[in-house]
Amino acid sequence: MSTLEPPPLAHVAQRASRRAPGPAALAAFLDALAAALPADRVSTVASARLAASRDGAYLSPLLSAVLPERLADVVVRPDDTGQLQAVVRLAHAHGVPVVPRGRGTGNYGQAVPLAGGVVVDLSDADRVLEVGNGWIHAQAGATFVALEAAARRTGQEIAMMPTTVGSTIGGFLGGGAGGLGSIEHGWLWDGFVQALEVVGCPPQDEPRRVYGAQCLPYLHAYGVTGIIATATVKLAPARDWTAVLASFPGPAGADATRAGLALLRLDPAPRLVSVDEPALVATYPADPALPAGRHSLRAVVDTGVVDALAGIVAAHGGRVDKVDPGAVGYVSTLSFNHVTLRAKKARPELCHLQVGGAPLVADPDAVRAAVPGSMLHLDGMRPFLDPADPVRGRGFGGLLLAPFHDAATLYAGVERLRELGVHVVDPHTWLLDGPALPGIRAAAAANDPQGLLNPGKLPPL
Repeated sequence: MSTLEPPPLAHVAQRASRRAPGPAALAAFLDALAAALPADRVSTVASARLAASRDGAYLSPLLSAVLPERLADVVVRPDDTGQLQAVVRLAHAHGVPVVPRGRGTGNYGQAVPLAGGVVVDLSDADRVLEVGNGWIHAQAGATFVALEAAARRTGQEIAMMPTTVGSTIGGFLGGGAGGLGSIEHGWLWDGFVQALEVVGCPPQDEPRRVYGAQCLPYLHAYGVTGIIATATVKLAPARDWTAVLASFPGPAGADATRAGLALLRLDPAPRLVSVDEPALVATYPADPALPAGRHSLRAVVDTGVVDALAGIVAAHGGRVDKVDPGAVGYVSTLSFNHVTLRAKKARPELCHLQVGGAPLVADPDAVRAAVPGSMLHLDGMRPFLDPADPVRGRGFGGLLLAPFHDAATLYAGVERLRELGVHVVDPHTWLLDGPALPGIRAAAAANDPQGLLNPGKLPPL
């Protein structure tokens, strides 16, 4: 497939729909569910099925055009691993597809049931099970709000979390990548996940327990390799965080970016650093701490380094507009894909790409020129110093937002970005991709030989 072409999603969706259960199989499955689970755990109500069959894919003009209208046939909300295993065991016996779901805050159709079947909503399996020194063990439906509260009671905090803190740990591990804390602690794959309990299809007598590197095929795999029942993830010593909003003059924004790079090397490391150009700031609700016509730099830092941060900002020609410990949550929602959500409220025609690599800092004008009318948002990443790492070696990744015209224009821009050396992650596909894909395929074949787990999310061979 040429990089000038979008993935053949309509064909994939049509192929996945062939896995939909027939009327007799579905009826038998529903009868078996009714006998096995409490009535309040199972719903075939149309509104519940609709809510469980949608996520944030509406942010993409391409995905919203090709996602099928088919709904889940039934929604099940297990509250423990035993109930989850019972659902998957019955689904396997009757040939019914199974799609796991957390809070549904993903943006790529990961949790959309392309073949109907049963959506397993794990948000009621939400208990924090145990907290230890450097780790926390919880059910898949536990939210990061609950995880952070439990960790804080022991003088610790979640090492890394999504900016949507109401997300569940299982949903984040199955469909996320990084977020708050990634500057210091990296991504899902960088030692954040210590252990998992996973339910395959068919389930074993006990969940599969995997540790360390064994967890990798289950991360950002959309549940095709198995459904995460519990997770043990990394904690760090708790810090006293505060939000700082600063701004910089000038049309180029190089001073703001250089200041951001310097902030990434503070000790202790920031929890978040984001940089926006004036045109992107103009799409946000008015805020004196986001002054019009200036580049915005926002950070969440240890209170002990606020003076050092102010010195860095001043040395690069900027000014600090606000310091507020109570604004940590607000500043977090001006980062990562929250930016797309905010910008599209003001300019619905915008379309986003996820970008990374040295050109974002070395030649941002060329990056913008590759997709006409685009604006660049930057988020700080772990500042690897290896120049051979084109994605994470220079300290920033981010988003490119531009008016959407059509798929051909968008993917021609993707081709130009890649020619510049920009790493582009396509947010307009539900198909799994990347270097982990071979391991995900192998684990899916071993743990789900009938291909019933979230069918249609692995790219065709």
